[in-house]
Amino acid sequence: MSSANQVRASHILIKHEGSRRKASWKDPEGRVIRSTTRESALSQLKALREDIVSGKAKFDDLASRFSDCSSAKRGGDLGPFGRGQMQKPFEEATYALKVGEISDIVDTDSGVHIIMRTG
Repeated sequence: MSSANQVRASHILIKHEGSRRKASWKDPEGRVIRSTTRESALSQLKALREDIVSGKAKFDDLASRFSDCSSAKRGGDLGPFGRGQMQKPFEEATYALKVGEISDIVDTDSGVHIIMRTG
């Protein structure tokens, strides 16, 4: 696939009791994730998004501290990807953003995300 059709994005993922895989690098046993409702995951994520949008915090700083994805080690960076590589809602949200924009909350089987398109 030509890189012209690819996008690049970073994200912050908060997992919850409905997530497909109830474990993460910061919660290997999944104890916290199993007891996190989707509502509580959403309110955490909304608060993080507000801090980023208001300029109080940087996306990559918050990603590396709070994201349940292993991409947290890279400030949430997922690298470049093309269509068909990510879950559909995630892909559609990313392609709809302009570079530098941050999505609203996106729901996937993995949990709830905010996405920043970086390329």
